[in-house]
Amino acid sequence: MASKFGLAGGIPERRVRPIWDAIDSRQFKNALKITTTLLSKHPNSPYALALKALILERMGKPDEALSVCLNAKELLYKNESLLMDDLTLSTLQIVFQRLDHLELATSCYEHACGKSPNNLELMMGLFNCYVREYSFVKQQQTAIKMYKLGGEERFLLWAVCSIQLQVLCGNGGEKLLLLAEGLLKKHVASHGLHEPEALIVYFSILEQQGKYGDALDILGGKLGSLLMIEVDKLRIQGKLLARAGDYAAAANVYQKILELCGDDWEAFLHYLGCLFEDDSSWSCETINVPINPPKFVECKLAHLTDEVFDSCVENALAFVQKLQAETSNDSLRNPYLAHLEIERRKCLFRKNNDDGLIEALLQYYLRFGHLACFTSDIEAFLQVLSQEKQIEFLEKLMKNSNSLSAVPTKALGQSISLLKTEELIGNMFRLSVAGSAVQMAELYCKNLPLSKDLDPQESMHGEELLSIVCNVLVQLFWRTRDLGYFIEAIMVLEFGLTIRRYAWQYKILLLHLYSYFGALSLAYERYKSLDVKNILMETVSHHILPQMLASPLWTDLGNLLKDYLKFMDDHLRESADLTFLAYRHRNYSKVIEFVQFKERLQHSNQYLLARVEAQILQLKQRADNIEEEESILESLKCGVDFVELSNEIGSKSMTFNEDFQSRPWWTPTTEKNYLLGPFEGTSYYPKDNLTKERETSVRGFVERKSILPRMIYLSIQSASVLYKDSSDTNGSLADPKTSSELKSLLERYAKMLGFSLNDAVDLVNGVSRGLKPYEVFGSDVIDWLNFAVFFNAWSLNSNEFGQHDDKCTPGSWHLVNSLLENYILSKLRSMGPLIQSPQGDLPTLVQLVTEPLAWHGVVIQSCVRLCVPSGKKKKKSGSTDQCISLLSHAVRDAIQSLCSILEEVAVWSQDQIKSPEDNKIDILVSSLKRNGQNGGPGQVFHILETLASSPNETELGNQISQALRAWSPVGVGRKIVTGQSRVLLEFYRICESKIKSLKSLKQQIAQV
Repeated sequence: MASKFGLAGGIPERRVRPIWDAIDSRQFKNALKITTTLLSKHPNSPYALALKALILERMGKPDEALSVCLNAKELLYKNESLLMDDLTLSTLQIVFQRLDHLELATSCYEHACGKSPNNLELMMGLFNCYVREYSFVKQQQTAIKMYKLGGEERFLLWAVCSIQLQVLCGNGGEKLLLLAEGLLKKHVASHGLHEPEALIVYFSILEQQGKYGDALDILGGKLGSLLMIEVDKLRIQGKLLARAGDYAAAANVYQKILELCGDDWEAFLHYLGCLFEDDSSWSCETINVPINPPKFVECKLAHLTDEVFDSCVENALAFVQKLQAETSNDSLRNPYLAHLEIERRKCLFRKNNDDGLIEALLQYYLRFGHLACFTSDIEAFLQVLSQEKQIEFLEKLMKNSNSLSAVPTKALGQSISLLKTEELIGNMFRLSVAGSAVQMAELYCKNLPLSKDLDPQESMHGEELLSIVCNVLVQLFWRTRDLGYFIEAIMVLEFGLTIRRYAWQYKILLLHLYSYFGALSLAYERYKSLDVKNILMETVSHHILPQMLASPLWTDLGNLLKDYLKFMDDHLRESADLTFLAYRHRNYSKVIEFVQFKERLQHSNQYLLARVEAQILQLKQRADNIEEEESILESLKCGVDFVELSNEIGSKSMTFNEDFQSRPWWTPTTEKNYLLGPFEGTSYYPKDNLTKERETSVRGFVERKSILPRMIYLSIQSASVLYKDSSDTNGSLADPKTSSELKSLLERYAKMLGFSLNDAVDLVNGVSRGLKPYEVFGSDVIDWLNFAVFFNAWSLNSNEFGQHDDKCTPGSWHLVNSLLENYILSKLRSMGPLIQSPQGDLPTLVQLVTEPLAWHGVVIQSCVRLCVPSGKKKKKSGSTDQCISLLSHAVRDAIQSLCSILEEVAVWSQDQIKSPEDNKIDILVSSLKRNGQNGGPGQVFHILETLASSPNETELGNQISQALRAWSPVGVGRKIVTGQSRVLLEFYRICESKIKSLKSLKQQIAQV
């Protein structure tokens, strides 16, 4: 860039360099001072103005920066004599992009290219703008112009990639691929190709059209020599042959690949697919693959006769045995996994090969049972066995385990693999579970010395044991509902973290245990200690976000949403930089990959939910002050944008990028927690891909949430005027559009809940009058109560359902009051002390207070503002006075009802908080002090406590010994109590804030 400084608007380089030096060193004030001096000498220099705008933007003055940029743009447009150089334009582009006005940068480049149509540098800048806008058609057009000007191969490939993007990510038809093929053919005929990446693009264009034979001809010709790595060339050849249907030739190619790369599992699956003439391993290729794809490929075998199948198996086994014999590397697992896959397919074909698969699994254990990956390796193969055969395999495995390796670390690994296999099959939960937990704890303690010389950040030998112990103890808690097991699980994990504070598995398990126990602030601390950054925010935040959305920890929730949305917005804004970088470096396959990745993130269900919830959180926080609530709604364009978003959800594609494999067994998805229900059974392995089941529920949830801001806004408007003689009330006039739109949204809301508007109204009336139980609302009770609140607001200006008993005030006031009061107080009175009843209904209680009750409070505030005279008002008629009097009476009753609810909730919260801390800690710790008498909880705890009380420093080393001495069960108990108290305290403050607001309203309405 320095070499171009002298060309930037005619300003000498020595004048400009100090400005860039100051910007690079973040001395923005100094840079601004030098720029101001420069502008005094060059007042009409667009480049100098662009520099000033850049500095102002970096100083956090976006409005001033935009104004200066527009001045520079105007100068460029007006003065035809000014030099249109790329440096000026690129500087303007940086600022416009950071100010979210990329279209202005594009227009500058378009203008410049119009003035200098043969300037390749400017056209590349324009292409960059179109890349940032994801304007694939304009990218293609600009790239072809550059190709015609320069004749360079890279510009042709830019055009071809742009065409591919139109087909893959845009609305382009497949006929465009013919155009791309034609362009490449013509170029190859005249110039050939010179880059491997160009050849890969050529192959992908032909593949997308199904022209596998043409691609094979090119690969076998002169151009094929561009691929220098033999294995890469063979992989392409094998794939093309298989797609073309020449399975025999493709199988030979894949044999060559496996002989060169014995550990290529994908190549082996393709090899088997070719042998069995099964295209399953290719047909499953898709853009939006799940983040945790199935561990094995579905296969089609029904078309084969017994003779053909047996012949294929014989050939495959002979080849695999050859690979095993030629393998000198003992750690190479692929040839032995290949044997398992062949046995699996024999099971699937004949359904009577269980014994062969079991024997192969046993042999695999003998060779690789000491590896941490053993269980995940065999998981897919166990799925084809019946439950009885799985148990049979496990029994044989336990017999074989009697002869463990002489190497201590290998023996430990084999023992852990055996335990993890028991856990996988579910057998551990059928046997003496408490006894197995004790054995694992003893095994962990016995092998601690193996880790004494490891670095603190290294994984310990036997680290997984405590995770398995935790799973067993949680299973015992679910089965017996004995709180001691649950506390013991927490103690075990905290013990493990004391020794190894970087063990992320322990942190995730603790996060979910603390969430369930109501100590959500402690769970959030564990989440923060995971140091989740960048793309992990998308894949890992599901562990904490759903719980936080239903919690009173609004500050922490705000930070969580802010960090997540910042990462997503920044990535979506800046991902085009990576794409253009890939173009510049001629890495064309990455161009497609980057754009598809951006599309995947943009359609993330979690991103959609977070955007909506971030705005609803603001409405919750301001619900006690209607002026502030209206200000938030105004900043949200009164919820109009979110209604549009809700309209689009049905047609939008949605991606699920969460890594559910890292979740505990008792909560396999964000919607499911087995511990909340009765004991059902034990075998929930393996974890299935639940995307399809989740998509419908997630769409419905986000759709309902998206229209909430608009319904709140319309409810405020509806409550701001009277049903009768509204034109005489404080100069207000009821807007029929408000009532009509609110009714339309109510109909839509009811439809989302599976009812027509009439049926939904009948249902809430029936529950309100005690004719139907609250259970008819199912799991959507919050949504139903929201519906009742907004229905009441709409009824203030409509008598369609005959709600206006007193001509002016709807009877739906009583409906909402009784629904909220009866349900919230019944929940509250059924809840025991939080320290003795994990989870319970606290999240539901928090949602009831912060959503339907809060929205009802907003409607009340709007009515109070209508009823209470303020300033000089128009003279009211007698009928209006009567209406206001009746309305104020209904509002007074509503205020009194909400106050009584909140006061009872606040008293309950305060009682929980004020309960002596030592008593709570004693409840937690005493449940473990029985030392497992009568087979109860505390046995594992006693083993760990014994070790921690007198660690052998010689055996364990200084580091582990110090950690053991630092472990304090009482300290863990205190953390739990403090975590619960913080959640309750925040909830209490929310209740107190609402009570204060309602008492103020009570005083105001008393004036009427």
